Amino acid sequence: MDEFLQQLNESQRNAVLYNEGPSLVIAGAGSGKTRVLTYKVAYLLANGISAYNILALTFTNKAAREMKNRVAQIVGEETAKRLWMGTFHSIFSRILRREAEHIGFRHDFTVYDAQDSKNLIKAIIKEKVLDDKLYKTSAVQSRISMAKNALITPAQYSADRELIASDQHSRRGRLYEIYIEYWNRCKTAQVMDFDDLLLYTYLLFDKNPEILERYRNLFRFILVDEYQDTNSVQHEIIRMLAADHHRVCVVGDDAQSIYSFRGANIDNILNFRKVYPESKLFKLEQNYRSTQTIVNAANSLIYKNKEQISKKVFSEKNVGDRLQVLSSFSDFEEGYNVASRIAEMRMLAQYAYSDFAILYRTNAQSRILEEALRRINIPYKIYGGLSFYQRKEVKDVIAYMRLIINPNDEEALKRIINYPTRGIGDTTVKKIISASSLHHTGLWEVISNPLNYNLKIQNNTIQKIGDFRAFIERFREKLTTQNAYEIGVALIKEAGLVNELYEDRTPEGLSRVQNIEELSNSLYEFVSSRLEEGNPGIMIGDFLAEIALLTDQDIEKGKEDTNRVTMMTIHSAKGLEFRNVFVVGLEEDLFPSEQCKHSPRELEEERRLFYVAITRAEENAILTYAKSRFHNGQSRICTPSRFIRDIDREYLKLPADASSFVSTSYSKPDPMPFYTNTRKLTLPENETSHQQIGELHVGDRIQHERFGCGSIVELLGENENARASVEFESFGKKQLLLKFARFEVIK
Repeated sequence: MDEFLQQLNESQRNAVLYNEGPSLVIAGAGSGKTRVLTYKVAYLLANGISAYNILALTFTNKAAREMKNRVAQIVGEETAKRLWMGTFHSIFSRILRREAEHIGFRHDFTVYDAQDSKNLIKAIIKEKVLDDKLYKTSAVQSRISMAKNALITPAQYSADRELIASDQHSRRGRLYEIYIEYWNRCKTAQVMDFDDLLLYTYLLFDKNPEILERYRNLFRFILVDEYQDTNSVQHEIIRMLAADHHRVCVVGDDAQSIYSFRGANIDNILNFRKVYPESKLFKLEQNYRSTQTIVNAANSLIYKNKEQISKKVFSEKNVGDRLQVLSSFSDFEEGYNVASRIAEMRMLAQYAYSDFAILYRTNAQSRILEEALRRINIPYKIYGGLSFYQRKEVKDVIAYMRLIINPNDEEALKRIINYPTRGIGDTTVKKIISASSLHHTGLWEVISNPLNYNLKIQNNTIQKIGDFRAFIERFREKLTTQNAYEIGVALIKEAGLVNELYEDRTPEGLSRVQNIEELSNSLYEFVSSRLEEGNPGIMIGDFLAEIALLTDQDIEKGKEDTNRVTMMTIHSAKGLEFRNVFVVGLEEDLFPSEQCKHSPRELEEERRLFYVAITRAEENAILTYAKSRFHNGQSRICTPSRFIRDIDREYLKLPADASSFVSTSYSKPDPMPFYTNTRKLTLPENETSHQQIGELHVGDRIQHERFGCGSIVELLGENENARASVEFESFGKKQLLLKFARFEVIK
């Protein structure tokens, strides 16, 4: 063990060795926090602490796997397997399955993903005949999630005058009814959503002191990664578990707290030493990722925040180049400049495409960037798109699997009762739902005994429902004798899912078939790898439990060409690193977002988001902004982001027109006219060239809304067909029909 400890710097080593009480490890970007967590676990194991007595919580399965693999390399796989190490949701799900009867659930409850949750809420809104324009599904779902993360049950919500008044002000005064119905329906269906996995764990401990005491005694040492991202429920559960022994170590970086929209509360890490006054503070301040200049620039930026734990991050790598700031006339030109700079850097320094990342504040910014990359044949990958297990055809198969495991799963049943089509139409399904609601029972109970619930449907439809039920029951009988792969492959074949998709011979249809085939591969790999490891968890329920807890970042990349430029939002980039990073769209009202500008707390989070973006870069960080951006049908003048000015100028390489940091020196173009029924233009051949048309002359300098600056090299045509040939600085020669052209002369 001493040999491994020598691989740590002094700050890392001190954090690993202290285990007598609570400790807060503030880990700056790229400072090796995963190594500290790994070695702390290994150190505890080497000093006689049983693996069963260590609880290590992360935010992604990827991080948990990485830590467990590193621990296994030090202490051996058998010991590492016995650790309680995983995401909050996976560990709490494991506890809840053990203790399910204490909270009114069965141990085989299923888990709703976000879409399942949204579908049920949408159905409840419709059943209650509420205006879906006021009671928008996503807004209601967010409100319920907020309540759960704040430890507010439906009963507490409906009794809270402030919450009710707030909903009434938003013209959603009956939202508490939706929350109550949603809660009850989930309970009836024996399902939990992601928020429930946290809230029910808290309720389990809060209402059952003897169970809490048992887990307190079990978890003698508690380690939490990314503590700045915890919400109120997570913070409270950790406090409950550590209340007696206080042997809790939390690791994080307040400067990278960027998920308040998900319920993360930066106060959890800022106030940790108030909760545990005796705690020790350790600071990991050496950055092993980025150049000195990038680290210094990031420091100068984040110092502008008031709410923070002070630290001085440093790097001993090369000094490196200053952060280059690129100015573009328009968002269109910004895309071109980014693509051109990538091509240039790749040629000069022999970078691979995968050495580049383009980070943006919102997904909507990607379109122009994609077009620019395609224009010069630069391959790219959008990170954080629709994940494999969220694709419709895959979710259809998974819904069958969920229903086999848990026939009370309402959303799974509604999804596939008539897919592929088996003659059970929407009208019939509505009658089943109405009977279920009237008799306060589950949908499965109704279709199992349709006559008992006075289900008024035709005899042939009753027969079809019976056939569907028999199909599911037949697979349920196989649950204890066949593994996930055997059941999954048989299910896909016998349900006719592939046959349904094979009828569509379009590329999209073929892609869906390939996704079903890939799901079969996933089932096979799941079973075979676990069998190889000697893990008995190879049944369909084990497979569903694993994929239900996956996040976008946990989905492994496919086998496609990985030498591509990565494009993603900054939120998605947290935890990743690239040799070269472009941070685009650095303009007021875009970054920082217009919505946060009047809240000092939200503005500081936006600054932390920019800090995260810069610190993803190892060698080069390039910051770009546009002077105008197309928005809501017209070009809008933009001001460079205040965050650029927050960085000390000695670390920046500013554009030649740095005066634009103060103001813009050009006027706003008139709004684009909207033409209807415009005839297709036909331009005459062999037109005469002119030296002047109207006020325009050959040689004039113009500034175009999209293409930026250029010079008129030729004027052609007459009247409606008059046009200018312009040599633009960034885009080469373009021909503009003067009738529609949007530019200003800047002689």
